[in-house]
Amino acid sequence: MRVRRTRSRLARGAAAATLTLAAVLVCAQLPATARTSTAASASTDASQVTRPRVDIKELPVPPTVPQNGVCTHPTGCVSADWSGIGTPGPARDPKYVFLGITYAGAPDSGPASVFRGNQVLVVRTDGSTFPNGEAWKCVTCGVSYGTDIDTSQLVYPPANELPDRKRVLVSNGILECGADGVKYAVTDPRCTPARTKITPIYWNDKPLFQRDEQGVNNGREWRLSPDGQHLLFNVVDFRVLSIVPYVGRIAYDQGKGRYHLTNVSTLQNPARAFQPMVVEDGNRLRFNHAGMVGEPRGWTADGRATLGIQSLNSDSMDAWATDLATGTSRPITRGAHYTDPMAMSPNGKWLLAEEVNGSGRLDFISGLPGVPPLTAQAGTAPYVSGIRNSGNRRFFSPWLVDPATGRGFQVNAGSDKNWNAAADPAWLADSTAVVYTENLACGANPTPHRCADSTEPGGRNSRLMIARFPDFKPSAPVAAPPVSDKTWGLPYDPDKAPEQPKPVPTGTYTLRGKAQGAATVRITNNSADTQTLALTVDYRDYSDDGTNIINGTEKVERVSNTTLGCTPGTATALACLTWTEDLKLTGKHTGTKRTGPDGFTLGPSAMLRNEFQAVGILTTTIDGTTYTQPANGS
Repeated sequence: MRVRRTRSRLARGAAAATLTLAAVLVCAQLPATARTSTAASASTDASQVTRPRVDIKELPVPPTVPQNGVCTHPTGCVSADWSGIGTPGPARDPKYVFLGITYAGAPDSGPASVFRGNQVLVVRTDGSTFPNGEAWKCVTCGVSYGTDIDTSQLVYPPANELPDRKRVLVSNGILECGADGVKYAVTDPRCTPARTKITPIYWNDKPLFQRDEQGVNNGREWRLSPDGQHLLFNVVDFRVLSIVPYVGRIAYDQGKGRYHLTNVSTLQNPARAFQPMVVEDGNRLRFNHAGMVGEPRGWTADGRATLGIQSLNSDSMDAWATDLATGTSRPITRGAHYTDPMAMSPNGKWLLAEEVNGSGRLDFISGLPGVPPLTAQAGTAPYVSGIRNSGNRRFFSPWLVDPATGRGFQVNAGSDKNWNAAADPAWLADSTAVVYTENLACGANPTPHRCADSTEPGGRNSRLMIARFPDFKPSAPVAAPPVSDKTWGLPYDPDKAPEQPKPVPTGTYTLRGKAQGAATVRITNNSADTQTLALTVDYRDYSDDGTNIINGTEKVERVSNTTLGCTPGTATALACLTWTEDLKLTGKHTGTKRTGPDGFTLGPSAMLRNEFQAVGILTTTIDGTTYTQPANGS
C-alpha cells in the first residue's frame, strides 16, 4: 500500500486552508484481492473479495474556533471538542453531503451571531464553493422553529434529503425552503433563513424524541427510508435494557401544522416464526433467521428491508437485513465483532459498515471462529456491545462489505489507529464515494489512550473524511418501490406495552452442526420462563462450515458481584454475567477460548458507562496468536 500526504484542491486555497490533513491515505494502490484483516478474524476469511482502489481525503468544514474562544470568521467556527464535527447525512445530488456540527465562539450580535450551537450544514464534495465563498452552507442557522424541535438531535441522527430535493429531515423535524408558493432546494442561493422553516414530527401526540418523566425517549436514532415516507426508529428503556424497534409513515397534519408518524408497527413479534432460535421435534434446537432487527440501523437501498444488528457468531454482533413484509432476515456482514453505524450504497451493491474488527478490542471474546451464538440466549449481547467503547472512544473503522457475501475489507487500513470512525457514514448519491467522521481518541480518554496531540487545524479532535472508489462508475440509485405500511411486526397500540418474545424454555436440547457434530445445550430460566439465568453448552466435533470444528464447553450465567456493582436486589436485567469457557478449535484454524478458574465476569458499567470493568480472565488464541482483554477502566 502506498501512503502519501495530500491537500485537497480547496485546501490549497485561502478559504479552505484551515482544514488540511496532516497525513491521510490517498490513492492507495491495493492488491486486486484481499482477505478480511487480522488473525483474530479467522471466522471472516472463508472467501476473498475484489478490492477496489481507495482514495481518502478530508472534506472542508468551518475553521476551528481559536483557543481564546472568539470566532471572527464570517460563516462561523466549529468546536474543537471531541465530536464537534458530527454525523454526515446523504443528499440526492452527489455534489453534496449534509453534516451535523457544533459551532462555537459566535459573537453575541451581528450576522455571524447565528453560527452557534448544534446546526446542520450542506457541504460541497466536488471542490467548488457556494456564493459565500465557502464549501459549506449552514441550512439551519438563523432559521425559526418552535421548542418542539430538539437541537441536540441536529448533530445526530444524520440529516437526510427527501426525494423531492425540497425537504430535508433534520433533528426531529422536516426542513423546507420556499417563498410565494415556490419551493427551493437548500443548496439554492434563494434558500435563505427567512424563507426556511422546520416542521416537527410527532408521535403519540408528543414531539419525536421528547423524554417522559422516567427519562425514556419518545423514539430515538431514526433513519429515513429511501422512499422518503417511512421512518425507522427505536425506544430504549435503559432501566431494564429494553429496546423496541418501530417503523411508521410520515404524514402531514394540515390542521395541526405538523407531521405525525402514522400506521406505526412494532418490529418484533412473539410468534414462533420470528424467534432467532426455535425448538423442533421435542428437544432439537434450530437457528431461525427471521426478525433479526435488534437495534435498527437503517435501510437497504430499495427500502424493502431494514438494517439491524444481532448475533451471527458467539459474542459478536453483525449486520442483518430483514424484509419489512415477511420478516425474513439475512446476514450482511460476517465476523464484524461489533458493528452498528452503517449505510447501504444507493445502488445497493455495497455496505459501508463501521466495524470493531481489526482494532484488537474485541478479539479476546469475539474472535474465535465457528462458535454459534448460543450464549446470546443468556443476554450476552448488550454486555459484549459495551466493550466496543472506552468512554467516548469508539473502536470503529470503515469496512466496505459486499452485502451478498458479507465479505469486505477495512477501507483505511494502515491509518492512524488513534483516529476512530464516528456515527453513521453517508454515501454520495452516485455510489462512488462514502463520507464519514473521525474522532481523535486522545481527546476523549487522555489517560488510558495516550497519543500525540491533534495536528488538525486549530487542534480540533474531529475531522470529515471522504473515501472515493475510482473503480466505481457513477450509477443511479435503486428505485424505491411503494412499500406497504403492513409489516411482519405488530400494529402499535399506545395503550399496550409491546409483547416481549420469550426465551427457549428451561430444558436440555441438542443443536446439530450444519456440517457435522452436535452440541448439548442446557437452559435454566426464571420461574416465569421470561429470562434465561444460565446456559451451558457441550460441543462435540461441532461445525457449521465444515472447516472450523469446535470441541469443549462454555457456560454463561447471571450472578451477583459486589465488586462490579451487582448485588442481591439489583434489577435482574442489570445483573453481572459470568462466562466460563474451555473451547478448542481445530480444522482450517487452530485455537482456544478459555477463562481462568473463576470465570470471566462483566458488570453493567460496560453497557451504561462505556467503561470496561471485569473480574477474572478470558483469553482467545488463534493460529498461535493470543488475544487478551482490555485493562479495567479502559
